[in-house]
Amino acid sequence: MNPDEPKRVLVTGASGFIGYHCLAPLLARGYEVHALQSRTSPVEHDGVRWHAADLSDLESTRRVMEEVRATDLLHLAWYVEPGKVIDHLDNAAWVQRTLDLLRLFHASGGKRLAVCGSCYEYDWRYGYCSETLTPTEPDTFYGVCKNSLQQMVRWYCKLTGLSSAWGRVFFLYGPREHPDRLVSSVIRNLLADRPAPCSHGEQIRDYMSVLDVADGMVALLDSDFEGPCNIACGRPTAIKAIVSRIGELMGKPDLIRLGALPARANDAPMVVADITTMTHRLGWKPRLGLDEGLRATIGWWSSLPQRRQAP
Repeated sequence: MNPDEPKRVLVTGASGFIGYHCLAPLLARGYEVHALQSRTSPVEHDGVRWHAADLSDLESTRRVMEEVRATDLLHLAWYVEPGKVIDHLDNAAWVQRTLDLLRLFHASGGKRLAVCGSCYEYDWRYGYCSETLTPTEPDTFYGVCKNSLQQMVRWYCKLTGLSSAWGRVFFLYGPREHPDRLVSSVIRNLLADRPAPCSHGEQIRDYMSVLDVADGMVALLDSDFEGPCNIACGRPTAIKAIVSRIGELMGKPDLIRLGALPARANDAPMVVADITTMTHRLGWKPRLGLDEGLRATIGWWSSLPQRRQAP
C-alpha cells in the first residue's frame, strides 16, 4: 500500500460487542473509519461515518463498498446469540456472506483485511492452543464454519494478492456484553441482590477484556502480519476464580452459587492460548489485568439502571 494513501477502514459488526470497542483504537491509529449498521441504529461515536447495509443483501453491500472504497476491512459481523451460536445453521450463511463481502472488497480496490476467528477452530482436547502446533479439528458447527472460512479466505487472498490476517479470539467479557453471557449474568444478578448460579467453575479458560481484544484486532489489521494469530492473554484462569472475584469486588461473595448449574458433559477442562505469535511477531500484548477489566464491566452495568434487574 502507498504509505501516503489515506487509510480508510470499513468495519462490519461495528455496533456489536467487539466492533464498538474497535472504533476508538482505529481512530487513534489514524484510520478514516466507516462502519456498517443493518438492523440496529448507529451507535454514537465521534469521528465515525455510518453506512446502512445488510450483509445478506448483495446490492446494499455493493453500494457501500463502491461509496467507501475502503483500503482496509475489519470483519467482525457474525451470528453470536449466546446459547444458540454453537449449533445454529446461520453459521453457514455467514461463511457465504463473508466470501461475498471479500469479493466486493477486492473489486472495490481493497488492500488489507483482518477477520475475527475463534478458539473454537482448535481441537480442545489438546487444551493448549497454538497456531502452528494444535490441530484445527473443531467439534462444533460454529468452529467448523470459522475454520473452513479461514482456509477459504487464505486461499482467496493468495490468488488475488490481498493481504489478510485472521485473529483467533478466545473468551472475553466487558462493557456492552450480552446480558446472558457469564460475567454479565453474574454482575446483573448481584446488582439485583439475587444469587448468581454457576457451574462448578473448575474449567480453566483464557479470558480477556473486550477492550484488549478490540485493541488486539486493530493492531493485527494495522500490521503486515499474514495468517492466523491468537488474540488472548495466555493466562489460565479457573472460571470459579473469575466469578468469585466478581463477588468480592461487588461486596457480595455470599451470593455466588458455584455448582448450582450443571456443567456441559463434554466441556473441555482447559482451553488456553499460546500467545507467542501475538507478542513476538505482532508485537502486541494486553494492557488490562483481570481486576481492572472486571471493575470496568461492573461500572458499566452499574451505570445503567434499566439493565440492573436480573431476568
